[in-house]
Amino acid sequence: MKYTVTVLSRGTRRLRFWAGVLAAGVVALGGVLAMIWVPDVPVSALTERWAPPPSQFVTLRGMRVHLRDEGPRDDPAPIVLIHGTSASLHTWQGWVRVLRQRRRVVSFDLPGFGLTGPAPDEDYTIEAYVAFMRALLDHLGIERCVLGGNSLGGDIAWETAYALPKRIERLILVDSGGYPFQSTSVPLGFRLARFPFLSRLTRSMLPRRLVEEGLRNVYGDPAKVTPDLVDLYVDMTRREGNRAALVRRFAQHDLGDHAGRIATLKLPTLILWGGRDRLVPPEYGRRFQRDIAASRLVVFDELGHVPQEEDPARTVAAVEEFLAAP
Repeated sequence: MKYTVTVLSRGTRRLRFWAGVLAAGVVALGGVLAMIWVPDVPVSALTERWAPPPSQFVTLRGMRVHLRDEGPRDDPAPIVLIHGTSASLHTWQGWVRVLRQRRRVVSFDLPGFGLTGPAPDEDYTIEAYVAFMRALLDHLGIERCVLGGNSLGGDIAWETAYALPKRIERLILVDSGGYPFQSTSVPLGFRLARFPFLSRLTRSMLPRRLVEEGLRNVYGDPAKVTPDLVDLYVDMTRREGNRAALVRRFAQHDLGDHAGRIATLKLPTLILWGGRDRLVPPEYGRRFQRDIAASRLVVFDELGHVPQEEDPARTVAAVEEFLAAP
C-alpha cells in the first residue's frame, strides 16, 4: 500500500489559518447582524395591537394621523396632549384614563412618530409642527384648548401657544424642550440618529437591548421598564419610515432657537419635571418658571424624563389641581 504525503509550506499553512479565522469571523458577524437586523414594518401590521378602539385615523396634511379623542363632547376647552421624541400617544394613557372622566382629551402620534409615520414633505421643523397643530385643532373643531406636552411635545406646545395665543387657554409643560440644554446622559439611539452618515445603519438595525437601555436611561427608576413597554417602543420605531424621519428631524431642529419667545408667554402654565431627568435636567424647569410669569413648577424628585409615563397617578393629580384652579 502506498501513501502520499503532502508537505505544506509555512506560508501556505499561515494563509489557510487566517482564511479559517476570516471565515469564522464572517459567520459570527452574520449571526450578530441577523439578531439586530430589524426591517421596517407597515403600519397595518401594528394597528391590531397598538390601535384598538378608541383609536382612529384621520387624514390630515397628506397623512393618516393616529389619534384618540375621548371624554365628554361638550368640554369648552379640551385637553390636547403632545408626546416627545420617539414616543407615541400611549405615553399619556395613565393621564387620559383619569382626565377623560370629566374632560375631553385628545392624544395623537406626531408626524414622524408612532403609527402616524413620516410626513410627506419630510419637514420636521418646529414651524411645521405648529402648522400641524393648527390643522389638527381646526379638523377637530377645537377653538380653545388646554395644551400639554412632554420633551419635544412641550417645545411644540409652548411654540403653538406663542403662535396661537387666542386658542390656548392653559399650558402644561412636562420636562419640556425650549432652551439650549446640556444633558448629563443621552440614550445611545438618539446619539446615533444625530449623525446622518450612520443613517443607513440606524434605519435597519434595532437591537432590542438598545431600546431597553434607552428607556432605562430616561426613567428615574429603571426597574419600571417592563417588557411590554419595550415592545411598544420597538414597534413604534419599526413603523415604516420612522427611523429615517428621526434622522431627518435631528438634522432640522436646533434646540433653543426661539428661547427668547418663552418670556413673552402670558397664560397660566403648569411645569412638571422629573428630579432625575438626565436628558433635560431640572434646572431648565426652574428656568421656565422664571421666564413664564403665570407659572408654577412641581418637581418629582424620584422620577425621570417622562414622569407622566413613569408615575401617571401622582403627576396627573398635579394636573387636576391646576385645572381646578380659577
